[in-house]
Amino acid sequence: MDDETIMVNGKTPWPVDETVDVNGQRRWHTYHGEATILSGDLKHPLKQQIKPQTNVKLSHKGGYLSEHAEPYRLEGLISFDRAYTQTAGNRDHDKEGHGWNTLVTSVIEGLNVLEVVTADRVVGQIATHHPLEGYVPSVHFLGTRFENLRIAGHPVRVDMHPDPYFFGPKPDNDGGSPRHDGILSRIREQFDRIRSADGLPADLRARYNESPLQSDGLKESMECSLVSQVEAPAFGRSFGHVIDIPDFGKIYLALLRVEHSDYKGDVPKKTTFDLTMIKLALGCSAAGSGSLGNTVVGGGTEP
Repeated sequence: MDDETIMVNGKTPWPVDETVDVNGQRRWHTYHGEATILSGDLKHPLKQQIKPQTNVKLSHKGGYLSEHAEPYRLEGLISFDRAYTQTAGNRDHDKEGHGWNTLVTSVIEGLNVLEVVTADRVVGQIATHHPLEGYVPSVHFLGTRFENLRIAGHPVRVDMHPDPYFFGPKPDNDGGSPRHDGILSRIREQFDRIRSADGLPADLRARYNESPLQSDGLKESMECSLVSQVEAPAFGRSFGHVIDIPDFGKIYLALLRVEHSDYKGDVPKKTTFDLTMIKLALGCSAAGSGSLGNTVVGGGTEP
């Protein structure tokens, strides 16, 4: 380290004027934000790997980046009229004591999947605030929504969780989400509702039969959904945020994965939020998988 730069992980020089003095210690933030409109792997009727479409990645030093897509069509399988992604990362200079903000957005308009799943607009959005002191960010999903989602032309009522601050206030003592009793309780309720449903398919029972909290000793992760309930058409079945359509497959809505890693004692220095607005598991007339409207926010602060 010299008067001009600070070494990050012994490699990357970080200009001192891009760090912040916090109680006599220089701190800096590494941003991570990424958005993708569409990716997937189709098996039939067309065998094709769908490379990430309209993908943007935020610089580790923040800034702003966006990408707009023209009308997209993959044969008669998947199409949309318009889409865009954006990522933004900046220090909050206007409010004393505030740290670093990250915003990631994906928007799809005029979506059509095999003439079965259609929507006027699908918006996925994650906003985080990393504090000057500590590591665990606050997060909200304000703006995230489905507009006029339909299955085979029939309206689908999607009940999003009423509070965009789904995780509520940060846990005390800079703890991760797994230590937030309210969050764990809410997610366990989601799992319980799915498991208790009549006619639950075996693959969903296996997927939601385990604890929502997974740990391998190096990281902790949870899976849940920002959707609390779905009212599907009569010819389909809904299980929480999952719609099962005969001869089509399963549709997972607003699927959220949260991961804590890089622990300093009991405190995770890195938290990643990964939101996929529509996840497809296709079968019968079409086979394969796909993700629509994926947004990811991570990043971390040193030292």
